[in-house]
Amino acid sequence: MSESLRSIVLSPQEALHRYFGFSAFLEGQEEVMNSILSGRDGLVVMPTGGGKSLCYQLPALCLEGVTLVISPLIALMKDQVDALVARGIEATMINSSQSWDEQKERLHGIRDGRWKLVYIAPERFRAESFLQAMQGSNIALIAVDEAHCLSQWGHDFRPDYLRLGKALEKMGRPQCIALTATATPIVRKDIIEVLRMRDYFEQVSGFARPNLSLNITATENAQQKDERLKAVIAAHRTGIVYCATRKKVEAVSETISSWGLKCVAYHGGMSDEERERAQNVFISKKADVAVATNAFGMGIDRSDVRFVIHYEIPGSVEAYYQEAGRAGRDGESAYCELLYNYADTRTQEFFIDGANPSVAVIRDVYQFLQNAADRDFEVRKTLEEIAEGCDVKNSMAVGSAMTILGRSGYLERFDIPGKRMRGTRLLKPQVLTRDLEIDETAIEEKDRRDREKLKSMIDLSYSRVCRQQWILQYFGEDDAELCGNCDFCRSAESGESRAPTAEEDIVVKKILSGVARMSRKTSAGWEARFGRGKIVQMLAGSKSQDLLGSGLHQLKTYGILKDKGAGYIGGVMRALLDRGLLRTETGEYPVITLTPLGESVMLGKSKYLLVWPKAGAEKMVELRDEGFDPALYSYLRDLREKFAKAENVPSYCIFSNKTLEALARYRPASSDQLLAVPGVGPVKAQRYGRAFLDALVAFR
Repeated sequence: MSESLRSIVLSPQEALHRYFGFSAFLEGQEEVMNSILSGRDGLVVMPTGGGKSLCYQLPALCLEGVTLVISPLIALMKDQVDALVARGIEATMINSSQSWDEQKERLHGIRDGRWKLVYIAPERFRAESFLQAMQGSNIALIAVDEAHCLSQWGHDFRPDYLRLGKALEKMGRPQCIALTATATPIVRKDIIEVLRMRDYFEQVSGFARPNLSLNITATENAQQKDERLKAVIAAHRTGIVYCATRKKVEAVSETISSWGLKCVAYHGGMSDEERERAQNVFISKKADVAVATNAFGMGIDRSDVRFVIHYEIPGSVEAYYQEAGRAGRDGESAYCELLYNYADTRTQEFFIDGANPSVAVIRDVYQFLQNAADRDFEVRKTLEEIAEGCDVKNSMAVGSAMTILGRSGYLERFDIPGKRMRGTRLLKPQVLTRDLEIDETAIEEKDRRDREKLKSMIDLSYSRVCRQQWILQYFGEDDAELCGNCDFCRSAESGESRAPTAEEDIVVKKILSGVARMSRKTSAGWEARFGRGKIVQMLAGSKSQDLLGSGLHQLKTYGILKDKGAGYIGGVMRALLDRGLLRTETGEYPVITLTPLGESVMLGKSKYLLVWPKAGAEKMVELRDEGFDPALYSYLRDLREKFAKAENVPSYCIFSNKTLEALARYRPASSDQLLAVPGVGPVKAQRYGRAFLDALVAFR
């Protein structure tokens, strides 16, 4: 560490002991301190509970001048500031919850050198007056907390963060560090580029949380979820239940209260005062359970959280792991469980649609605003009113469209005094809708990546490998080991992950070749065409009418593994899916194709490890053709229509006509037989299987 570059008023060891009472650093902290005190920009990725906040709080005490901490949530700021003040550290915050006089008083304090740390909301950097005020201040360091919010590819992107790169330049380019608990390699690259870091260091601590037991439980309905919820609370007592929507937060909190348990609810529909009250009740241990949307928990300083339950699937692996990491921050063992039902993914798809409006929607919103604007080019309507005027079903998409238009300089939002709504002001009213300059490529790419994130979360939910190992590999740790603590590692089916024997390697390459033959190679990669059952039948040399009718018996790979048996082939395919050599694409029904890694293994260019199934470990069900029954087909079609109307989707989204024909021909009598019907995968079987099996019994 070169102290000649900086004015060091206190050594890190002295500050650590004096203000925090510790005698030694946690893993990775000292290296970060040395890099910061040498004057370098940097990116710090450190798991929740790993001492991330100390990585900027301690340098702030060692350096001469003030450290500005950019933080996304007022509640998070308040928790941090209160904790620092309690330790005798001069800290404060500036945000929209304060009066203008209070904000001015704190700004004067920054210029006068009164504070060591000042927490600031990112929207402050919109104001040119704020940037000018900072230019005359002795700023030692800028710390961007929750830095994944900087990246459009991060799981909690905040547009206000995008201004920070230019703002730093206007402030004279003070030293800057960014910190986050979860960031994939592409998100880390984005953070560095947005902040325009120079001579930067990158410290990525291990993502492993060995004290967490990660569990995923498939559930069919709310009753099963509530049974698991009640059992987990009874066993672990203190924790957080995450829900996807405000409505679900209220419903689940009412359910828990009906059990005679004290809990708090927390979501964005509550006022600032209500949210703060709920948070304080939980932190002060007056309630042991919090039911909340994903905003709750960022920086929550309650170390004895013994469980985290996800009542519904989150939108990304990053969000899931960050929220799960709020359990066990004291290093003691904690339990995490995702209550998975595929139907819940529709909520996340709704959020993705809302966050990624099409170019057509953006133009429709702009045209409506032009038509509705008054003489001052202002519009005072809610998002719902604008959505109705544009005939857009998802009002979230309207808000996102306005954000995109705002970033492009076409409009700005402003607060309306005395109302809980914001107005809109057109900045370039002379620009016609057809002349809007919109980056269509970036919009489409963000939509694609958001959907990829959800797909990865679904893949994790269906995987049958070590949960933590899967997640660590997602974040780029290819050498991750089995955790020994998740539901998979504890289950009887868990086996040793190892390299293949020569014979096993041949089996794998034959399977991958078969999948390749049944896929379509495009410039973008492999395009899936067939489901797992059909692929297994082809490799095993099945003579079923459905397979022969598809012409798959003419492929060179037809029957190349008939000596292994369909059950073993299916088991190896499951292992290949779990390891990421194959992937499932969802649509009308799940179809399977190669991943880039799978193609590399097929060509002998990459090594791999698998949890190998035992011969005969997976039963492959053979269906008997009972002959097509037109009356049964009509009966099943009526049932399909009921589902389609209830879910407001086209009929083919439930089952295709071809799948209905197969059901009317093969007439499955069990879940295993149902899954063997072409066009029925695990997803459709979970959602509609019981109803159709019951219908077949009733018809008989």
